Amino acid sequence: MKSPPPRAPASAAKLLSRPLTECVASVREGAALPSDLVSAAFDRADDIGAGGESLNVFLATDRDRATGHAQELTALIGRAEAPGNLAGVPVAVKDNIATLNMPTTCGSRILEGYVSPFEATVVRRLRANGAVIIGKTNMDEFAMGSSTENSAYGPTRNPVDIRRVPGGSSGGSAAAVAGGIVRLALGSETGGSVRQPASFCGIVGVKPTYGRVSRYGLVAFGSSLDQVGVLARTVEDAAIGLEVIAGCDQFDSTSADVPVPRYELEKNAGLKGLVIGKPREYFPEGLNPRIAQECERALEAYRELGAKVREVSLPNTAYSIPVYYIVAPAEASSNLARFDGVRYGLRVPSERGLTGMYEATRARGFGPEVTRRILLGTYVLSAGYYDAYYKKAQSVRALIAQDFRDVFASGVDVLFTPTTPTPAFELGAVKDPYEMYLSDIFTASANLAGVPAMSIPIGGARGLPVGGQIIAPHFAESVMFRAAFGLERALAGELLPGEKSA
Repeated sequence: MKSPPPRAPASAAKLLSRPLTECVASVREGAALPSDLVSAAFDRADDIGAGGESLNVFLATDRDRATGHAQELTALIGRAEAPGNLAGVPVAVKDNIATLNMPTTCGSRILEGYVSPFEATVVRRLRANGAVIIGKTNMDEFAMGSSTENSAYGPTRNPVDIRRVPGGSSGGSAAAVAGGIVRLALGSETGGSVRQPASFCGIVGVKPTYGRVSRYGLVAFGSSLDQVGVLARTVEDAAIGLEVIAGCDQFDSTSADVPVPRYELEKNAGLKGLVIGKPREYFPEGLNPRIAQECERALEAYRELGAKVREVSLPNTAYSIPVYYIVAPAEASSNLARFDGVRYGLRVPSERGLTGMYEATRARGFGPEVTRRILLGTYVLSAGYYDAYYKKAQSVRALIAQDFRDVFASGVDVLFTPTTPTPAFELGAVKDPYEMYLSDIFTASANLAGVPAMSIPIGGARGLPVGGQIIAPHFAESVMFRAAFGLERALAGELLPGEKSA
């Protein structure tokens, strides 16, 4: 009979609840072993029921390989070699980001059991900095969803309230961080899929500027919108995580050759003189009153810290969701054409030859939400409708991007808005697809414009977290983090209900 894996020392479990800088310092100084941190992460996952029968956070884990990597790091430190900025830190990765030795399924049956022959640039950069990948997290199938209910492997539940969704599509990564399993996780964004689950789970979620982080190894959904982002418990942890994965990449022609600043240094910059824009279109009359109240409290905190709050307008905001749901499905219908039973994963034989095999494989492999978006995308790209829908949507997208350029050119440093129109909703409560799409109503514009944005916890509504969104100009993540550090400190660092910031 195989013995159960040993549990980590209590000190390692306690250390895992501390900021990344303390975890890394303890490892570097020899006060903690990377293998103890890895064990503590798996123990925590067991303790909170992260498995498929309860929270359903992970689609794959590899304790033996993670422990082996941690032991390699210990040997590295023993030889006095630099272990990296994330030395020994356990990290979870969304299942649409390619990893070696673990499946990359995108939450879909069509890629069930598929293992990538290469690794994403962001994962290689994490490993090069000493991070230990402990597992792949659950997600809406091919990142299409706002609740992580669309996974082919069952929904993920919100650790704050297991009756509710964690948000989507990076819901598994958000739950891994909010549940205390890891301090840092990777997610991906097409229309808000890092920031929305961060808001629902009471953590920090960052979407960088388009091009700031390599997309090499991220399974494409909407290529002109997709971005890898980070989820963390504090602004500083998120800043450190983004520093590690950001930067130009020879394998991604859309990655930008722009220097990566030290975002964590912004924590001491202060907010005096900073101009915060409050776009009136993000504060409609029907906004949830508790969310409106928490946002006003955050804006008042900004004023008290010496920042100036100015009401501004982004007049084309109302078109964001319609434009997003033309552009994203159009690109998805093209990107997902490669999953045909020939090159990847599932293949369903058919007596009707090659065409029959294509049809049978895709019909069985894709879930209803993916099928809906492929059909929609194919329609808007079809002859006779391209100009009426796709071309017009791209024109309006340009106007949305111009709104951001205009408001930042007017002297506004960052924008502050609600992240979501509601707190986390109950599993199964939202059945209308359009109503579900509106969960991203405050986040999709940043993806269409390509600007950086992040969500941080700003309070609660009836025991559920509420997130506030900070949006900055292209490649101005530093000022975005400056505004986030100041607000986090001003709001007494309420990260999760009942937990104080370190």
